[in-house]
This record gives sequence, C-alpha cells and structure tokens, in this order.
Amino acid sequence: MIVTEGTPPTLAARRATDSIPIVVTSAGDLVGAGLVASLARPGGNVTGLTLQSPELSGKRLALLRDLVPTATSVAMLLNRGNRLLHPLVWQETQMAAKALKITVHRFEVERPDDFETAFAEMLKQQTVAVLVPLDPMFNDQRERLIRLAAKSHLPTMFGERLYVDAGGLVSYGPNYAALYRRAATYVDKILKGAKPADLPVEQPTKFELVMNLKTARALGLTIPQTLLLRADQVIE
Repeated sequence: MIVTEGTPPTLAARRATDSIPIVVTSAGDLVGAGLVASLARPGGNVTGLTLQSPELSGKRLALLRDLVPTATSVAMLLNRGNRLLHPLVWQETQMAAKALKITVHRFEVERPDDFETAFAEMLKQQTVAVLVPLDPMFNDQRERLIRLAAKSHLPTMFGERLYVDAGGLVSYGPNYAALYRRAATYVDKILKGAKPADLPVEQPTKFELVMNLKTARALGLTIPQTLLLRADQVIE
C-alpha cells in the first residue's frame, strides 16, 4: 500500500502503479486530477480524503467580512501554476462574493519573487483584506507571505492553521489531524480485503477556525467577541 499527501505525490504514485492501493490523506480535486472516477465510486486503486468542500470558500469570505466589516473589496492571491485547484477555488469564491456583495480581485503569481509585486498592486487597488487559499508553494513560503501581509497592513485569511501558528492573522480550513485519522481507517479496511475502487472518497467534516490576537493588535483590529467564541483556538 502507498499512503500519500497532496495531489502531485498522488499523481506520481498513480503513474507508478495502477494495482497497488493508494490512500490519500489529503489532496485537492481528485476527480479533476483524473485520480478517481467520482467521489462516490473511485473506480481504480486510489481513494481517501479530499480537501475539497464547496462551502469552504464562502465560509472564509464571510468570516473575513465579520472580522473586517469594511471588507467590500478583497484580494485573492492565486498560484498561476496550480491549474488543478485554484480555478475551482476562484469559481467558488466568486459565487460566494456575489451572495455577500463583496468584490474579489484576483492577483496571480508564478514564483515567490512575485509576491511583493502582488501585494503592492493590492494596495494600489485599495483592497482592504486578502484571501490566501491552500497551495504547496504558499505553504513553503508562508513566513514571507505573513511578513508581506503585516508590512502591507492587510488582514489576511489563510486556508490552513500553520500560517496562524507562524504569525498570520486568521485561518479556516479542514482539521488535518481528523483527516489523517480517517485515512488510517481506509488503510485498515484495505488491509482487511476492501478494494479502493469501492471505498468512497470523503470530504472534510471537521473544520477549525484559528486566530492570532497578537497579530490582530498589530493590525489595529479588534476581533468581535462573537468570532472569538466561535474560534477553535485563539493564539495570544
């Protein structure tokens, strides 16, 4: 058996074998990547957990507006090279933005050296907050992104708590520990004879809202008590 994390490693494993079971602990759009036929019936040797959850983009945008009530013009940072995940995330965000009456501007980058230019353009367009979705390059460069957000004085919503642990303002996303525990049940079932083709891919069911009060104070933000009560963790 092969256990993977993320779409690129899963694609590599799938290219290497179509017979050895592959269990994904967390990845993007498995259907769009051609790794499974459908979430309900994967149909091959790949199954596990996807990070895709249709309500995530809308929830992040709504939480950001609750945190920054003046956020009617929001920036979204996108990795142009992430053709599997970011087009879907952008589409979902636009749908949510329309319902919330928020204008979201896209700022695309190809490499970390583009971050400074992107944030400078965000300020020129007078956006008042930033959305940073899940992305391997963004994760690797999270400290740089956090510094730029602080320097630009822009409240930023991230897709994963590791940014907030490193000093980012707020994150909302899947609880990865819960995903890994669920992945272990797939391993157990397959070792007992189940076929990956017959095990439905699961979407996240547990999410976590994490906030950094020190960063909020540095930005001059007062986090509403209602949000603090909803947070799974508040870093002080």
